[in-house]
Amino acid sequence: MTVIKKIQPLGEILKAKGVITSAQLEEVLREGKRTNTRIGKVLVNLGYATEEDIAKALADQYQMPSIMLSNTILDPQTSKLIPEAIARRYMVLPISTEKDSIKVAMLDPLNVFAIDEIKRITNRTVEPFVTTETEILKAINQYYGMETSLEEMIKKVQASGLELLKGEEDLPEKLEKIAADTSIIQLVNLIISRAVMEYASDIHIEPDEDTLRIRLRIDGVLQETANLPLRWHPAVISRIKILGELDIAEKRLPQDGRFVVKLGSHDIDIRLSTLPTIFGEKAVLRLLDKSKLVLDFDHLTPNPDTLAILKKIIKRPFGMILLTGPTGSGKTTTAYTLLNLLNTMDKNLVTVEDPVEYHIKRINQVQVNTKVGITFASALRHILRQDPDIVMIGEIRDKETADIAIHAALTGHLVISTIHTNDAIGTISRLLDMGIEPYLVSSAVSCIVGQRLVRKICDNCKAPFDADQRLIAELGVKFPGKVPQFYKGSGCTACKNTGLKGRIGIYEVLVLDEELRSMIVSKSDNNTVIEAARKKGFKSLRIQGIRAVVGGHTTVEEVLQATQVVD
Repeated sequence: MTVIKKIQPLGEILKAKGVITSAQLEEVLREGKRTNTRIGKVLVNLGYATEEDIAKALADQYQMPSIMLSNTILDPQTSKLIPEAIARRYMVLPISTEKDSIKVAMLDPLNVFAIDEIKRITNRTVEPFVTTETEILKAINQYYGMETSLEEMIKKVQASGLELLKGEEDLPEKLEKIAADTSIIQLVNLIISRAVMEYASDIHIEPDEDTLRIRLRIDGVLQETANLPLRWHPAVISRIKILGELDIAEKRLPQDGRFVVKLGSHDIDIRLSTLPTIFGEKAVLRLLDKSKLVLDFDHLTPNPDTLAILKKIIKRPFGMILLTGPTGSGKTTTAYTLLNLLNTMDKNLVTVEDPVEYHIKRINQVQVNTKVGITFASALRHILRQDPDIVMIGEIRDKETADIAIHAALTGHLVISTIHTNDAIGTISRLLDMGIEPYLVSSAVSCIVGQRLVRKICDNCKAPFDADQRLIAELGVKFPGKVPQFYKGSGCTACKNTGLKGRIGIYEVLVLDEELRSMIVSKSDNNTVIEAARKKGFKSLRIQGIRAVVGGHTTVEEVLQATQVVD
């Protein structure tokens, strides 16, 4: 029987690496003992470490290599060496073979039963590689395939002959009957599971004139994945509405719902929104996976020095930090990351959100509910009576909320909030347009963070190229001396031949000092304020994007699309 020698406890390794503190380790050990859960799982659940951190630490602990399967192209034929049932039972996946050995990615490389079983089946010695739960689940589904393909599922639904007669689409009992059909349930489940496997953030189910279109938003871009017969629309929408506990008979009004699905060991929280269109109801499903939420500044941006100032700002006992950018620019993730840094036992953290996307231990999170009178403003008034140290407001939408937030920042509270503007400097004008007095803005606001998400060059097919002068000119900057080396993805199966996979953040951080505060009070124009900030080291989103391009993290086209030149 194969034996792997343990060297040092996982928690001690992570503490030595600076990933967790001694206090966090003690808390994790207590929680693991109380719930009989592996320490790695507890660390991820509490947000103290990422799955990648755990995999690297396990690799150190077992003195063996780790592997990130999402960045690795595997031969589908190799997966056939280990039956799917064994792969799923032991959470293992063959990577490659030599003459007398087989390299295997494993969630638990100490599982001697799994190693012995693989050795027996393949008649080869086993070389284990450590990986993460998310990575191996996705890879197993990809290389062994789901129980059935989408194409096969569509044929199965077609064979069932599901179709409503004219007028029956308004009868709730008929809608419930077709929505409960096994083939429709499997089809909807397959659409959702495929979206999760592709790391999609949203599923769009859209009826058109002659088709029912399914699109996934992956890395911020919508991609069409299937076209279904339009006659299936009532069944698919009804099934989704039943999951979200919505009224299947109501088609004239928009509805919002929420439900949870389990994929592997992950609970996927899904927010559902329906909207009547001229061809029928459209549904959008927002997928929220806690396991993918990484609350670590080092993972937010390739330019970590940009956010270093934020780590100093949040140590102040009071003031306001505003996060700004369009919808989908990652403001919520940045806010949660700030809260995670502040989340200690001696602090009272309270948030008011719409909706509460992720639940974080020790933070008191309040859900906006306008039906019963809980708005951002009303909730904030009550929160300030709860002796808070730090308050996070999901979004400042009106003067009333802005007024209360600013006065909270002026009376000894640290306030973190988001606001919809194009960039950091535009936030000042937005607050003034709301009717906030300039002296209040200058006194309360500590710093403003503008941000965007851009797609990342695929690590698997990344290659250098020489940019032409036209492309360089479009960036709007002049490089002193030699033009730096640029990179792009040549396209591969890992990125579906797009050359881009995953996203990174680019940030501009405007810190208000005495000079800038005086300029706000005197109502100086934006260009004047920007020029003064530049002299103090402020770098705009465009400049930060160019830094990411030069660093080989993203492409010129992505930066041009996401940012603009500030005059």
